[in-house]
Amino acid sequence: MAVGGLGSSLLLMSGVVVTVGLCRRLARRRLYSRPLLFAFLVEMFSTFQICACTNELSLLGNVEPKPHTALTLTYGFTVLHGLTLVGSACNPCGTLQPMWGGGTSLSMGGLKIAAQFVAAVLARVFMHFIWSLEMTEPHLGALSQGCSSPMQTTETQAFCIELLFSVVFQLAVLRAESVNPKYRVHLIALLITMLVYAGGNLTGAIFNPALAFSLHADCFYDKFLSYTLVYWIAPCLGKFLILYVFEKVLFSTWFINQVINVLYLRVLDFCVK
Repeated sequence: MAVGGLGSSLLLMSGVVVTVGLCRRLARRRLYSRPLLFAFLVEMFSTFQICACTNELSLLGNVEPKPHTALTLTYGFTVLHGLTLVGSACNPCGTLQPMWGGGTSLSMGGLKIAAQFVAAVLARVFMHFIWSLEMTEPHLGALSQGCSSPMQTTETQAFCIELLFSVVFQLAVLRAESVNPKYRVHLIALLITMLVYAGGNLTGAIFNPALAFSLHADCFYDKFLSYTLVYWIAPCLGKFLILYVFEKVLFSTWFINQVINVLYLRVLDFCVK
């Protein structure tokens, strides 16, 4: 028999976070002398945590009061991920930067990206198994949804939105590097929450290829080219725009300030309502 919804989902996600933390600590103790295996497993565990928790959060979008509850959970778990997954990119786009800058070798970067997609698949399989048990209210009928069609606009608009959000996010991450870490995680979490509020109803505001595949693998199967363009190519292109152009141009400061101001006004309007 299914039991209460939100509390059970929070308990499940907390269990995932604790388990991943233990696995990361065990890998650090046992495998630190084997850098390739250590890097692969740590990146896989970390990405698994984000994908598994976000899969569960995707079922809580209609919890009342909405969208307040969903946005609060998004912010809270983003902060939690930032505090518990230090040192892991958990995003293929984030792995590209050290590869381009020479801080990570091509083989190590490729290994981490492979770990991220392996984790995305494992998280999807694990969460679908949990949902099949239908032990909580949000899990009832979750497997029958198939492709949930996160794109609620044209492919061109969806591409531009994911591209823009990737650029804004990557710029914010770069500019936040000088901020005290205990404040940085909250700034990044707030930005992600703002982006989700601004564009979540149009594309899901994912800007993470591995996470997108974990959330919407059925959609990739049904419309592979469209979803690859929007959820893989657009975020990666946004990252390359940062690496090639915006990181070296003073315009980037003005650009990110203008975008953040627009997002702030949307959030302010939401709070007033």
